[in-house]
Amino acid sequence: MNPDQDLFLLSPLDAPLQAYFESPFREDYFEIAWLKDEEPMHFVKEETLRIKGDWMYLIPANRSPRPSKSGKKGMLIAFHKSVLDYEVKEFALDVIRLFLGKGTGSFSTILLEEDMATSLDSILRILQDEYEQQQKNLLVLKALLKAFLLKLMQYKTQTLTRHGLDEKRVYHFLLLLEHHFREEKSVIFYADKLNITPKRLNQILKQKTGKTITQLLQERIVVAAKQQLVISAQTIQEVGYSLGFEDRSYFSRFFKKKTGQTPEQFQKQAKERIFPV
Repeated sequence: MNPDQDLFLLSPLDAPLQAYFESPFREDYFEIAWLKDEEPMHFVKEETLRIKGDWMYLIPANRSPRPSKSGKKGMLIAFHKSVLDYEVKEFALDVIRLFLGKGTGSFSTILLEEDMATSLDSILRILQDEYEQQQKNLLVLKALLKAFLLKLMQYKTQTLTRHGLDEKRVYHFLLLLEHHFREEKSVIFYADKLNITPKRLNQILKQKTGKTITQLLQERIVVAAKQQLVISAQTIQEVGYSLGFEDRSYFSRFFKKKTGQTPEQFQKQAKERIFPV
């Protein structure tokens, strides 16, 4: 590739333009590798965040090493560092901050939520249409790239400021769960109490705990059921009823599905272990 002619590159990640990957000028480009519905390529400390989704890798110019062919679904967006030369200084600095990771010489990673992925994809489609024109309009390409980057900057800022709020939401959800899990099984109930949508609450819980609302609710019910089956004088039917199950057979099926044992089997085995003859 010749940077005097090729200021932009758009290419599928699983079928990249080999001339670009082998170019001696490659490090002069900012790169955005957008993995779509894939697991991350980098090490993620929190296993709960190692999920399939839309992962973005933002590699600044003059940084190496750089990834070779990924074999992943997605798009590579690259633009030469000279594209920023005629931009307002503040914007150019914001772009550099966007691409820089936490460590020196590293890259930045972003996990996109579904709504933001859809929004960015709509800009990318227009950018790709213009890029594929025989007579490329550089002014249009720069304007579309700027819109894409501004949207990404806005999202990254919102995400960082929201982390603390999301942790508080998880805490408040767990408090609500503790007080209402016996009578409230509706996802909407908990989302309404936190003043967010069920979809957003599920996203937060999945990111922070690795589990959905339903999974956390069912786990809490199983814990309570086990405790009552062992230490209370209630019948199995009464235990089920106290946990919101009006039908004993439904409670038994639920309990066996979650534990691998019927309530009777669990109760007998637990009492024999705790109160040996």
